[in-house]
Amino acid sequence: MLQFEELRLELIDTRDALLDLADAINLEKLKTELSELEAKLGEEGFWNDIANSQKVNQRISVLKGKINAYNSLYNLYEDTLTLIELAIEEGDESLFDECKANFEKFKSELEIQTLSTLLTGEYDSKNAILTFHAGAGGTEAQDWAMMLFRMYHRWGERHGFKTSTLDYLDGDEAGIKSAVILIEGPNAYGYLKSEMGIHRLVRVSPFDASGRRHTSFASIEVMPEIDDTVEVEIRPEDIKMDVYRASGAGGQKVNKTSSAVRLTHIPTGIVVACQVERSQHQNREVAMRMLKSKLIEIKEREHLDKIEDIKGVQKEIAWGSQIRSYVFMPYTLVKDHRTNFENGNINAVMDGDIDGFINAYLKMQSKGADGNK
Repeated sequence: MLQFEELRLELIDTRDALLDLADAINLEKLKTELSELEAKLGEEGFWNDIANSQKVNQRISVLKGKINAYNSLYNLYEDTLTLIELAIEEGDESLFDECKANFEKFKSELEIQTLSTLLTGEYDSKNAILTFHAGAGGTEAQDWAMMLFRMYHRWGERHGFKTSTLDYLDGDEAGIKSAVILIEGPNAYGYLKSEMGIHRLVRVSPFDASGRRHTSFASIEVMPEIDDTVEVEIRPEDIKMDVYRASGAGGQKVNKTSSAVRLTHIPTGIVVACQVERSQHQNREVAMRMLKSKLIEIKEREHLDKIEDIKGVQKEIAWGSQIRSYVFMPYTLVKDHRTNFENGNINAVMDGDIDGFINAYLKMQSKGADGNK
């Protein structure tokens, strides 16, 4: 039963980290705030102020999510410890695989929740808007952009997040020229902001009859979805609106009238588009949220005092300064050039298993922040 005793001691060693997590998220403070907000729901006239009641309900949902996540983790710890001690007491070696699996699940969830405490940015808790652009190279690059588009869809599914397509422009022969998706879930932007940049692919091209190796690039922009609780002033005269017929994956499901909307922010040259809603009015609303989100993201990244300080079209990252390489040939490896984190299981990565890259980036940023204190 030595293996059970070793597992029990290893689990007990994580207890301090579990208790530290409760302190890090201010668990007791969260519970107090939740009680106070739930008490407000019963106050006379509370529901008359629709905007405020929605804001309170959103906050209640966030608090419950954090509290329930920690409670589930704590219960998993207690249940796993009880199961191990029961197996030791009864000498039942058949329970080892179950105990080991529970322990690994606990360790993984503990790391995820601990890393989430690093997401302290003003917009980290927001949903994420991802924009994909194929680089130069025609069909090969457009197919690569489509592969990334699928990868982030799968990442969202793995985390139980809702993923929807806002805009979509088909490639000439395959793939996509560009696309925009919204990923809705707790801390979606906080996690995915690390994915912004140039992604490089090396493989034998399926579109090359000679079977030569090709290098392709695609860029990803990541923005927090800005809702009505964040004030962003955009003057009507600074907006140019174009309408056109929807097409592509989104357009196939909507009517073929000129309902798609493209907005250009004249002072900065920023362009956003939406074509997946059924009416021009709905598409304009979504496009305006995207524009606000883009302006906020640039303001934060450029460390500007106000939106008006944004000058000209923003150059995201120069081609060639890729953040990550995905190599299918002559070997298989995905490597992040900022953190040096690697994963040789490229099929798993392309199927949405990118948490290792995200976690490594968050840890690196945390160490950098600590070093600046």
